[in-house]
Amino acid sequence: MKFVDEATIIVEAGTGGHGCLSFRREKYVPRGGPDGGDGGDGGSVYLEANDALNTLIDYRFQRQHRAHNGEQGSGRNCTGTKGEDLVLPVPVGTTIVDMDTHEVLGDLTRIGQRQKVAQGGFHGLGNTRFKSSINRAPRQTSKGSEGETRNLRLELKVLADVGLLGMPNAGKSTFIRSVSAATPKVADYPFTTLVPNLGVVRVQNHQSFVIADIPGLIEGAAEGAGLGIRFLKHLVRTRLLLHLVDVAPYDGSSPAYAVKAIAHELEKFSETLANRDRWLVLNKVDMVPEDEREDRCQAIVDELEWKGPVFSISALSGEGTKPLTQAVMRWIEERAAEEAENPEAAEQEAVRRRQMDEEARARITEEKMARRAAREEDNDDDFDDDDGDVEVVYAPE
Repeated sequence: MKFVDEATIIVEAGTGGHGCLSFRREKYVPRGGPDGGDGGDGGSVYLEANDALNTLIDYRFQRQHRAHNGEQGSGRNCTGTKGEDLVLPVPVGTTIVDMDTHEVLGDLTRIGQRQKVAQGGFHGLGNTRFKSSINRAPRQTSKGSEGETRNLRLELKVLADVGLLGMPNAGKSTFIRSVSAATPKVADYPFTTLVPNLGVVRVQNHQSFVIADIPGLIEGAAEGAGLGIRFLKHLVRTRLLLHLVDVAPYDGSSPAYAVKAIAHELEKFSETLANRDRWLVLNKVDMVPEDEREDRCQAIVDELEWKGPVFSISALSGEGTKPLTQAVMRWIEERAAEEAENPEAAEQEAVRRRQMDEEARARITEEKMARRAAREEDNDDDFDDDDGDVEVVYAPE
């Protein structure tokens, strides 16, 4: 199965049925008058958020979708049947963008939320509608109108409260396995995570939050190095970022330099996202002798001149993870209470998310254009520009 977080489709609403031209003809009723019925309305196209889906792969293979037309009216003032609406299921977290106008038509963030994306055509009128005291036998009818046609781009962004940042092998997947029931792949080589993973962290009864793990970034990701930056868009909906760093990297590299490199890539992707609340999480402290841990961690903080919250953990053994998740839960509840009491704070948050969406969309489009230009320059016929596909193989149970 492939994880696909972007797709383009064409949706066509149904055409309205035409009105009928008919006159009543019965025995002993020589002048029955007009009895042509109206046509039926064309079916509309809707997109509906469905929690049973987590990828847009279906829309990579079938890109054209059309609703049913309305039926034509008939005699005896019979109205044509309305065309059946077409409801397309999409994953929760899908943003709908009109490719022609670049207008965001909707953002489906709740299960069952539905958005009309193409209006069906309106029905035509039968000749009965045109009768009057001076026009007893009208021969006028009207045709049904055409339904809307739209070119849409569907963008899937996972829904999570907290997002994980870090270099490959910083321990993000191990951390999410440690604090939740999620089981992402963990191995001793880089880029074991190829798609975003979600986990529900339960702090206490009736207290939980969702955490998202995205593929690791490396220096130069904004220029396409590694897996690039397109997965960063899945952090747009998060409220808090946890920046994991390996305090004892096997190659002897500087942990502080790794933090700065990721922060730089984040700024190039979206300045608004880079200004999100971000906590520093020093991971793999169990790889450092106990009497050196405090000095090692403090040296990293001093080199970064970090002013925000700092946590030292071992995702593998679970050391320090409970205080971290409890602090995250308190932070989320405080922000939710603040927005509930202050509508202006909630509106500011909505504005920030829209700004991050726009910046992310523009940056990803720029990256795609750069890749396309590189392909044309190299004349590489084997270049695969379909960067929305990532192969995921599920092992049998």
